[in-house]
Amino acid sequence: MPAQFLLNVFIAILWMLLIDEDEIRVSTFLTGFVIGAFIIFFMHRFFGQQFYLRRFIMAVKLVLIFISEIFQSSILVLKQILSPKLNLTPGIITYKTELKSDGEVTTLALLLTLTPGSVVMEVSPEGDVFYIHAIDVEDSKEFLFNSLKRFEKAIMEVTR
Repeated sequence: MPAQFLLNVFIAILWMLLIDEDEIRVSTFLTGFVIGAFIIFFMHRFFGQQFYLRRFIMAVKLVLIFISEIFQSSILVLKQILSPKLNLTPGIITYKTELKSDGEVTTLALLLTLTPGSVVMEVSPEGDVFYIHAIDVEDSKEFLFNSLKRFEKAIMEVTR
């Protein structure tokens, strides 16, 4: 992937030279960089690797999923708080994850802890089981598992 990036920078510099402007402009470089990215995207199969900007695109997707989950879980917690009678049953849920590396497990734990209504209390020594405290186990258990699956899938797309 570093070779793809270096080739893209080379195409951008070549673009700047071919435009033949009197001064160096960032906009010309960026235009060449975008054109180079399109060229490399269509030729990446010849490199034997995936397209190098794919991880960046997947990271943006993960951020958008996180924002969506924050919004949805905030609405769920707001409904629980504003209900006339609190029928909350807090509890601890265990969740077995498919993530392997420490960075992936840490990212999932942080993303889940930042969403309202749940907190990762502990991770097993092997790093494959989460112990999660939920504000309302009965109502939010299914929502929590769906969020965890979405986060896991997005994290694996970014890291693998």
